[in-house]
Amino acid sequence: MAHTAHVPGLTVAATARRLGVAPGTLRTWDRRYGIGPSDHAPGRHRRYSTADVARLELMQRALVRGVSPADAARYALSVPEPERAPHHAGPEAGDGRPRAGGRVLPLPGADGRARGLGRAASALDSVAVSDLLAESVRCAGVETTWDEVVRPVLGAVGARWADTATGVEVEHLVTACVSAVFGSLLGGAGDGARGVRPVLLAAVPGEQHTLPILALAAALRVHGVAHRYLGADLPADALAAAARRTAPVAVVLWSLMPETADPGMLTTMPRTRPRCRTFAAGPGWVGTALPQRTGRLTSLGTAVATISAAVLL
Repeated sequence: MAHTAHVPGLTVAATARRLGVAPGTLRTWDRRYGIGPSDHAPGRHRRYSTADVARLELMQRALVRGVSPADAARYALSVPEPERAPHHAGPEAGDGRPRAGGRVLPLPGADGRARGLGRAASALDSVAVSDLLAESVRCAGVETTWDEVVRPVLGAVGARWADTATGVEVEHLVTACVSAVFGSLLGGAGDGARGVRPVLLAAVPGEQHTLPILALAAALRVHGVAHRYLGADLPADALAAAARRTAPVAVVLWSLMPETADPGMLTTMPRTRPRCRTFAAGPGWVGTALPQRTGRLTSLGTAVATISAAVLL
């Protein structure tokens, strides 16, 4: 047959998986910067050739070095015959052009989604970070995205900061993107039905790090559990007022640090009828004596299952 010698290229989805980016990112790079698939065979979807993938790798590596997307694409397109990402390349080519390379977040054992998120975060590419997160939530769910994508990357960023005192800007960007993607799941109809007792979710006074409790709110929303997410640094009197107003089925208080884990927040909850259950979530509560009938939540998956069961009681 005439086509037996033709080696088909990669689809957008396959190329995205190989590079660890979202398909939407590849389409954006093609549309904005002209770095896309070169296969224009009629009657077929456009496919990425080996040279196309090599150019994309050059662009990725330049982005990690801090080059702007437009300049990174211009550089990748300027190379006549790009080769697949040489691992020994230094920061500059012999002709003075910025050669892709540089440090990336160490993510040993992480899957392609986490590695892709790490690359996009290192390049401060908020569009790619958001696209990757949204695609992971769609395909794998909130719990898997949190445990297998977000946590490894934030852990690697934290480890780098501990070693080098650098990377705070990466942590801020990832945090903002995660907050936006998870926060977008909280809207919509179905969470305010009359007569449904919600779950109250809040961070204790002084606690500003709320991504885990936001992830729990997003996961509960996806699972159809009515809740009210009250955010960071909630004063005790505001929590009490919310409990009196909503008669919640459960209250979850998040604490990252032992300094903010105050059992008094749990013991001074107003008595509602029927009584609500209380849960302490986060590492701040480790080693703290909790009031009777207060449960501990140690992971997102456990929290979703435990709270869902409590709602059904």
